Amino acid sequence: MQKFSRVVVIAALLGLFSHAGADELEQARKAIMERFDDVKAENVAPSPVEGMYRVTIPPQVFYMSSDGRYVVDGEVIDLDNQRNLTREYRQQSVAESIEALGEESMIVFGPDDAEHTVTVFTDIDCGYCRKLHEVVDDYNERGIRIRYLAYPRAGLESRSYQKAVSAWCADDQKAALTKAKQGEAIPNKSCDAPVTRHFELGQKIGVSGTPALVLESGQIVPGFVPPKRLAAILNGKAPN
Repeated sequence: MQKFSRVVVIAALLGLFSHAGADELEQARKAIMERFDDVKAENVAPSPVEGMYRVTIPPQVFYMSSDGRYVVDGEVIDLDNQRNLTREYRQQSVAESIEALGEESMIVFGPDDAEHTVTVFTDIDCGYCRKLHEVVDDYNERGIRIRYLAYPRAGLESRSYQKAVSAWCADDQKAALTKAKQGEAIPNKSCDAPVTRHFELGQKIGVSGTPALVLESGQIVPGFVPPKRLAAILNGKAPN
């Protein structure tokens, strides 16, 4: 009942604002950008609700009136089509943020033509991350390509961070990462590794533990998911 009431209140507010009359997109962008220093023009787009604009600061999605005065922070739900539009926008933002890193910054296991690609925030010293990596071949056999991003949970001054840097700087990244996840020592390496960028993105999009799986839709699935179940989720045969 509480959730329904919140949706009703948000819908009422949006209905109120929809009669205010929308300015041109550029005028709305200017007004909204004056309110928020970290909002760029491309972060502001029309919303499905007349008179309101969608503002995306990954992973946040909220709505503002065209004059930049009113903010609605909540879910916009299309009742006719039973779709949570805000969740879809948020997931799209996550997916775009990950792709912006570039796959060349990731350590990838699996063929390029795999049916599915799942991006995994991983910590070399995380037990369930190691469990996931033990069955990486099983994921691949089920048509799932695994792309790793580094997320040393203990932070950027930790031993886990240095292990991740060494793996990403290795001549054979896949072999080094596999050895490290098996608890073996790997040579200390230093280079312009993307570990810090990976970690900062993880924090930005709300990763709080590892492994954290990001599906192609941008949905974040926390924790270890066995290959058979993950394949079922990706193929629409199991709830996620």
